[in-house]
Amino acid sequence: MNLHGKDIKIFACSSNRELAMGITRDLGLPLGNSEVGVFSDGEISCSIGESVRGSDVFVVQSTSYPVNNNLMELLIMIDALKRASAASITAVMPYYGYARQDRKTKSRDPISAKLTANLITVAGADRVLTMDLHCPQIQGFFDIPLDHLKGATVLAPYFKKQFADRTDELVCVSPDVGSVARVRDFAARIGVSFAIIDKRRQKANVSEVMNIIGDVKDKTVLLVDDMVDTAGTLCNAAKAVVERGGAKEVFACATHGVLSGPAIERIQASPIKELVLLDTIALPEDKRIEKIKMLETHHIFSQAIERIYSDMPISILF
Repeated sequence: MNLHGKDIKIFACSSNRELAMGITRDLGLPLGNSEVGVFSDGEISCSIGESVRGSDVFVVQSTSYPVNNNLMELLIMIDALKRASAASITAVMPYYGYARQDRKTKSRDPISAKLTANLITVAGADRVLTMDLHCPQIQGFFDIPLDHLKGATVLAPYFKKQFADRTDELVCVSPDVGSVARVRDFAARIGVSFAIIDKRRQKANVSEVMNIIGDVKDKTVLLVDDMVDTAGTLCNAAKAVVERGGAKEVFACATHGVLSGPAIERIQASPIKELVLLDTIALPEDKRIEKIKMLETHHIFSQAIERIYSDMPISILF
């Protein structure tokens, strides 16, 4: 690829190397020569092993666990590339950490999502490419262009194929009121109805299901969310649609599998038959269970990168 006089280079930090390798295979490029490590005192080290002068550079890194290390790796690599005279730098962040701290919920709270946006910009990024921000308004936190891909473009076709012969039995369900717009769009892509679970959150990572808005009786329920963290909300929702709503079986999907704390144990014990996640966050070996299925996203990221590099719109990917 050499469409307008400069070359394109793809680099990866630590969190998404497999995804980065998939992107480079799609584009017919080698993965950039770089090394990210840690000094004896815990500071992040970064070394770029090839010239990037005049190149359009894309750095692949999710700011997932360990969040702060992965964020610093990204910032330091961006700084190294900027000082090495890269023509442009795009931070490819399949998962954007700190996205849930997007507003003040009580006095003297930080807005960490905005701080993270500032750090990425000041480090030297010219553009950000991400997928399914927890809050779409975070796009406005950036003073540089941000391209926002949708996980539904990968997840919806999977379920449309899985339930092709029985879509009349399927209902997409939002596990909380905040995900209604996302689930409405998802249901429209498959061509099914949707319902909503109304819940009251009493404290962080703990939720209580109150009631179900919509009919799920004797239906196959598909719970749709942007991320699964401790899985409390998802598993409570699955239990509610079966015990209160009378659903006959439950599937679930989400873009980001954070899967922290007791998530795996909760998913194993839940009525969820299958949980489908995207590989925006790498799934460690100790969290790979039979109920969890991973779908690859390198094809949509590689198309987006190619279109950004070629100065073409990416809205077609939505």
